Amino acid sequence: RCVWCQQTVHDECMQTSLKNEECTFGEFRDLIIPPYYLSAINQMRKDKRMDYEKIVPYCMKHWMPIIVLANTRSGNNMGETLLGEFKILLNPVQVFDLSKIAPAKALQLCTLLPCNAVRVLVCGGDGTVGWVLDAIDEMKIKGQERFIPQVAILPLGTGNDLSNTLGWGAGYAGEVPVEQILRNVMEADGIKLDRWKVQVTNKGYYNLRKPKVFTMNNYFSIGPDALMALNFHAHREKTPSLFSSRIINKAVYFFYGTKDCLVQECKDLNKKVELELDGERIELPNLEGIIVLNIGYWGGGCRLWEGMGDEPYPLARHDDGLLEVVGVYGSFHCAQIQVKLANPVRLGQAHTVRLILKSSKMPMQVDGEPWAQGPCTVTITHKTHALMLYHSGEQTDDDASSLSEQEHVREQTDEDV
Repeated sequence: RCVWCQQTVHDECMQTSLKNEECTFGEFRDLIIPPYYLSAINQMRKDKRMDYEKIVPYCMKHWMPIIVLANTRSGNNMGETLLGEFKILLNPVQVFDLSKIAPAKALQLCTLLPCNAVRVLVCGGDGTVGWVLDAIDEMKIKGQERFIPQVAILPLGTGNDLSNTLGWGAGYAGEVPVEQILRNVMEADGIKLDRWKVQVTNKGYYNLRKPKVFTMNNYFSIGPDALMALNFHAHREKTPSLFSSRIINKAVYFFYGTKDCLVQECKDLNKKVELELDGERIELPNLEGIIVLNIGYWGGGCRLWEGMGDEPYPLARHDDGLLEVVGVYGSFHCAQIQVKLANPVRLGQAHTVRLILKSSKMPMQVDGEPWAQGPCTVTITHKTHALMLYHSGEQTDDDASSLSEQEHVREQTDEDV
């Protein structure tokens, strides 16, 4: 039996039955890189010819080859299982284990495939997705802009807010067959995702130290949620074997959140911090934390900017070049927002966010990567766009209400026009 086209023959009939037949590659023909295609490219390389686009696989009008990048360290060891299943359904050369090969090297396969046609499926958490998007940015720097792929996500690990925002769900535990995942990738629509540059310049040192520079896809924060992430990170570094389960991870987060409710390590933030949105100074109430959002979801599935959804506010988008900035009164307030019992303090939307930490050390994080930071200036500016794939199926009630609100806003805008 051919694993691609599923055609089955007896051993005795094999020589006569299949002698004049070529494999049709079955249901996923539009995603598979055929072996003969790579053989032809190899021959062209020997002949020192680079016009790969002349090789078009037969009977593949809508060819969109897929590259699978799986992080086997994410999730409950799901990555290992997925690697094996994808290698059966696809050509094994288009499936990569990110624990053995860096994304930048794996993505060089894109340069051997048709321009603007490749789709990449990242199996991992938001950190893995950020790693892959950084490698795609390197391709732009190398002048390989026309080979940039579109990125879909299969969410493993603990932090999957970006995946949730793009319709791929909050976590994968094997409940959907691999075949259906590939169908979803084939049917997904292309969209843009803003990516932001976060520059942290330490106060003093007469500019002898280089500023720290991060790339942000999801959110930046200072305060209690960054403190929880920092405590969790330190705990995981000491005993990594304990943190293989999503449930255990959430329990540890809950413990540190409860502890901070009692200790209040981040109080009087408004006295320690100045906030500017597009150059305008914002008067801060008595807050413990500030969160700068690029995407709709935060904190493992909470739509932070919308809160309880009972107040009319401009909807958050991940492709409009705007950041949403909110404040929280503490860990308990964060918990109330997550269960829709409270709204955040909406501080505004802006193209550029500047935050000055005047005194003391405070916990900060960018996309779940936390650190303790002394007096500094944090500047967040737009960096670039990433080409992502949006899956519109299996919406939650929150997603459906959010989409209906967006449609209502569009209809009103059309009427005004």
